[in-house]
Amino acid sequence: QVQLVESGGRPVQAGGSLRLSCAASGRAFSDYAMGWIRQAPGKEREFVAAVKYSGTYYADFVKGRFTISSDAAKTRVDLQMNHLAPEDMAVYYCVVAPTYTTLMNGRADFWGQGTQVTVSS
Repeated sequence: QVQLVESGGRPVQAGGSLRLSCAASGRAFSDYAMGWIRQAPGKEREFVAAVKYSGTYYADFVKGRFTISSDAAKTRVDLQMNHLAPEDMAVYYCVVAPTYTTLMNGRADFWGQGTQVTVSS
């Protein structure tokens, strides 16, 4: 049974930093893309970042602020978030798909339960 378990979400002040982590188990994901999709209240899901052996991929609104990393076996993926703004407040989901383009379209084959990031101004 595939499990993606996120951690690290909490309240933080604008300008602060958070590190989200996701532990994956249940199958091998070494050839998959892993990443993060977020959803704010009343808004559509949006792609944040992804990593695959081909490289890392970011939404324009997080470039220079967020960094995604993973181990080679894709058992863990982290998202370092710096310079957080109130617009970053959302539930962040750890996601996995065969391609990073699937994640960039806001879709995924596997989803975690989500972790809440709250940013106060």
